Amino acid sequence: MGQPELMGTAKGNFCPDPYSLPLDQIDVSKAKLFSTGAHEHYFRRLREEAPVHYCADSAHGAYWSITRYADIMAVDTNHHDFSSQDNIVIGDIRSEEEMVPMFIAADPPIHDVQRKAAQPAVQRPQLKVLEPIIRENVADILENLPDGEFDWVPTVSRELTARMLATLFGIPQDMRYKLIEWSDASVESEAVGADVDMDARFAVLMECLEYFSGLFVERAQLPPQMDFISLLAHNPHTKDMLAKNPMELLGNLILLIVGGNDTTRNSISGGVVQFDRNPGEWAKMVADPSLIPNAVSEMIRYQTPLGHMRRTATRDVDFKGHTIRKGDRVVMWYVSGNRDDAKFDEPYAFRIDRANARQHISFGFGIHRCMGNRIGEMQLAILWEEVLKRFSRIEVTQPPIRTENNFVMGWDSVMTRVHRL
Repeated sequence: MGQPELMGTAKGNFCPDPYSLPLDQIDVSKAKLFSTGAHEHYFRRLREEAPVHYCADSAHGAYWSITRYADIMAVDTNHHDFSSQDNIVIGDIRSEEEMVPMFIAADPPIHDVQRKAAQPAVQRPQLKVLEPIIRENVADILENLPDGEFDWVPTVSRELTARMLATLFGIPQDMRYKLIEWSDASVESEAVGADVDMDARFAVLMECLEYFSGLFVERAQLPPQMDFISLLAHNPHTKDMLAKNPMELLGNLILLIVGGNDTTRNSISGGVVQFDRNPGEWAKMVADPSLIPNAVSEMIRYQTPLGHMRRTATRDVDFKGHTIRKGDRVVMWYVSGNRDDAKFDEPYAFRIDRANARQHISFGFGIHRCMGNRIGEMQLAILWEEVLKRFSRIEVTQPPIRTENNFVMGWDSVMTRVHRL
């Protein structure tokens, strides 16, 4: 079955052994668990003893944890009983600075029409246009890596996703770092356990809205293009969003930025970490590059870039013998579902030839399944294809540092050195 391991550098005090705590006192929403890697042990206990678990008291209030793969699927595909309306993270929105509507935090029909408006930018026909752009960017980044020690996160993971986001939004590449700044600000929130200056966060998001408002007006007056802004500005269901509800426009832009940033960025970093810790898997990929697509799925399973999604019960529901009351928070822990040994054999092992790696739960299921999953996978696949052409090894030189956040399963730093062919 395999054992969970503590990975990454801990920030602060050690997290207690979950088996030393009364079951009803376990609170898996604490951000510290994720920065230390201790969350793996906590979720293992919940899957074993209380796969539908009620935490009566946390910094976010009471909530239910859904930790097994099949149960997460049951909740994620039932938007009638478990709603996304207004909020998809564990904590409630408590201030105007956090209240930013977006289609992922909406139910049909609003969700469906707004998602459909932006989707053509990342659908299959457009991927053929984007593939050579991605490859050119990857090659440029890898060819210019330092010879000595450097941090993979900003140098490769963040740089590649920033360039791709600028392309998807149709903005100049010299604005790409602003996209990352806006993305990072949006996922720092009291609602996910982060200690953040909310006034500063609000100011950053208003800067984002101001920039894109001008573009939205300009693109509306030009012929339609295949970038996110133009698509929203021309679609009949979203073309009046700026005039009617500018915060909703901001929310949807932030959603598209975060969706294009965190999943890919943290899977790239996580892949480097796992290949360094599992040299046999690296050897498999070197020997057989045709494994890369499956390896990408395994990286995304293992990393689980977004740790949870929250739903709110629309009525009293009898779920697996538990009564979930109308209005209760129901948190699907994707990061736990991807370690469920009822679904994945030896789930704590990183295996690039895993037969069912593609069945990971990282993209969600149902109507909210990740819209940009294909372009994320394409970026990862191209990156590793180009890596194999240039490097015999990517060495992790210092203990990696995890992000302290219960929503984004990220890496703040992965110090590396490349060994060229």
